Amino acid sequence: MPLSDLNQVSGIKASIVKDCDHLINSHVSQKGGVSGIALKTAYRVVKGVGPTYVQGAIGRMLPATLKVLDPIWQEGLQSGDPVAYLEEHRSRTADLILSVTDHRIQHTSGPIIGVYNKLRKSVKSDVETAVPELATILDRHYNQVLQSA
Repeated sequence: MPLSDLNQVSGIKASIVKDCDHLINSHVSQKGGVSGIALKTAYRVVKGVGPTYVQGAIGRMLPATLKVLDPIWQEGLQSGDPVAYLEEHRSRTADLILSVTDHRIQHTSGPIIGVYNKLRKSVKSDVETAVPELATILDRHYNQVLQSA
């Protein structure tokens, strides 16, 4: 089953969005130092756009993200453990995710563009750090869909 099929299953997309929102909130709140201050400030600006903006953005980007992650996910399935595979290839996984956000930001307006452009160079390591948890989220929902089929 393609990873992108998760987007088509009733209730699964909303659950993934909720899990990813929690993941982002957790990682931002744990970030320390000067880079943490910058990230937290930027995240407050993003959340200030609207109370559901982050979840909405996750939902809008999820279909494209699942599509670009599917080839590496399939490689992980062939290796026997997609979670471990994505973790092992976290740099490549982060690049794939960021390719979606890079494309999406071109079609965005308002304060989000400035915030994204300021943080883009430093955010890859943050995305890499989140890859194992993201892979676990995807694996849980992927297996849930397989078991219900």
